[in-house]
Amino acid sequence: MALGTQTAALKSSPETKRGRAPLTLEGAERSYLASLDWARRQQAKMWELRTSTSLARLWQSQDRRQEAYELLVPVYDWFTEGFDSPDLLEARALLNELAS
Repeated sequence: MALGTQTAALKSSPETKRGRAPLTLEGAERSYLASLDWARRQQAKMWELRTSTSLARLWQSQDRRQEAYELLVPVYDWFTEGFDSPDLLEARALLNELAS
């Protein structure tokens, strides 16, 4: 992949969109949703998990616990291995918080 192509791909990646999120609550949600859309279109499950976890945390802070749980469960449940990875551990911990 050429450097210009790599740079363009990186600028449009879900991680870039997710990283921009914490500016305002409204901006955060918009950025997370854009990142989630990109990850889903790319079928990038790990990026989808990261973004879903971030968005679920935001919704948790807004007392939208059920929405947060319903967003995160299907993404987490898609995985069949790697449950000791930091991303899956973080998602599982958040699911536990949301379920209590």
